[in-house]
Amino acid sequence: MSNKELVFGHQNPDTDAITAAMAFSYFQNQLGYETEAVALGEPNDETKYALDHFGMKAPRVVETVSNEVDKVMLVDHNEPQQSVSDLDKVTVTHLVDHHRIANFNTAQPLWITARPYGCVSTIITELFQEKHINIPANLAGMMLSAIISDTLLLKSPTTTDHDREAVKYLAKVAGVEDYEKYGIDMLKAGTNIAKKTDNEIVDGDAKTFELSGNKLRIGQVNTVDLDDVFSRQADLEKEMRNLMDQNGYETFVLMVTNILNSDTDLFVVGDHTETVEKAFGKKLENKRMNLPGVVSRKKQVVPPLTDAFEG
Repeated sequence: MSNKELVFGHQNPDTDAITAAMAFSYFQNQLGYETEAVALGEPNDETKYALDHFGMKAPRVVETVSNEVDKVMLVDHNEPQQSVSDLDKVTVTHLVDHHRIANFNTAQPLWITARPYGCVSTIITELFQEKHINIPANLAGMMLSAIISDTLLLKSPTTTDHDREAVKYLAKVAGVEDYEKYGIDMLKAGTNIAKKTDNEIVDGDAKTFELSGNKLRIGQVNTVDLDDVFSRQADLEKEMRNLMDQNGYETFVLMVTNILNSDTDLFVVGDHTETVEKAFGKKLENKRMNLPGVVSRKKQVVPPLTDAFEG
């Protein structure tokens, strides 16, 4: 095999997972590594909008990596269940992430940067700056898009001053005069619910979490009108139950987030509904629970669920 390393984000990639792979691959190539950015799934509508806007191609999609390389670099994830299926057959040499570290271990030391920022592309922006490496304008535009996506235009509680500074810097490099207008247009491009299949709604941006031996699937879909999603509730529940049967999930939680007012309705199917209610101190009605001000899976949903399941 060649010395090339593959760089990739998590399954069901969002804008940051795809962009972070592209950006970190470019960064490492400038340092003398031979890398290629790949993706563990097709880009969603929001990511396609950004790629088209900045004239960039999506990375090719792979299902396995050990048939191509011996070494890989991970971005925007570290939990094996969110990664490629044959991760245990390759050596992870680099990791850049902004999530919790869980179920992750390696046989050898690795280069790791984990910072509690709103977006991995913010971390990579700082890595470019630390090494005094210029970011190409179109790549800067994608990194700007990733931060806008992950922080919901800097409104998410995950947003840090690092993210705000990176947005200003990247907008200038990318030649985006009004990043707020661009950001709203991009976010809306990802909320065309009518175009999405039931599977794309419930599993298009979903991650698996192991909490005290319980397998939870937590998805999120953004919308500008909750009714656009919940008018399909029966069909969505059917698809969630199909995925549970196929993959052994005990509980499926779907965050339906209104990007205009930063509210979320949780839609919960399966076992452990009482534990979910305990996590948020609310009762489910028709399998739904309204959570005003909740927009972040990483910071506002996974931690209380973890406490409830493991407490």
